[in-house]
Amino acid sequence: MIQASSLFTRLEYRLAEQLFHTRWLPRSPRTQRLTMHLFQRCANAGHPPALSVYGHMLFHRGLTPQDKARGARYVLEAAQAGDVRAQYQAGQIYENGCALYPRRDDHAVTWYARAGEDGHPLAAARLARAYREGQLGLPLDDERATHWQQLADQAIDLGDVLDSGEAETRH
Repeated sequence: MIQASSLFTRLEYRLAEQLFHTRWLPRSPRTQRLTMHLFQRCANAGHPPALSVYGHMLFHRGLTPQDKARGARYVLEAAQAGDVRAQYQAGQIYENGCALYPRRDDHAVTWYARAGEDGHPLAAARLARAYREGQLGLPLDDERATHWQQLADQAIDLGDVLDSGEAETRH
């Protein structure tokens, strides 16, 4: 039964994603409510991409402090499940702090490092800048700054290759 539930959750997530990104569909309040409801159901079911997307939306666009706190919690759950975008967002949550999660530079560095190592260019670039400028409680270290900048550049180059379809011809 768990597999059926998981399959249903994945299908609901795909539908929510399609509704969210479809430009020809009118942006009626009804469609928006349905889309948000589907994302919420999938997030509540523990679907990592839904936790990441819905958490991000709640954290940045939530109307109440409770919405923002729930959004941060969803993002951190997705980050712990290995979602790279959520790992980067977790770094931002801890770098800037919020009501439920106070600023913690050590946690921010940890999440940025996880995301950067997994190929998130903005996370790697943030660590490169932090080492170059002595931010986030890190020492000035040109060698580490160069390392993280190279990872950021590689991630950007890989993203360009994947977007252009060249990756399929390289095999």
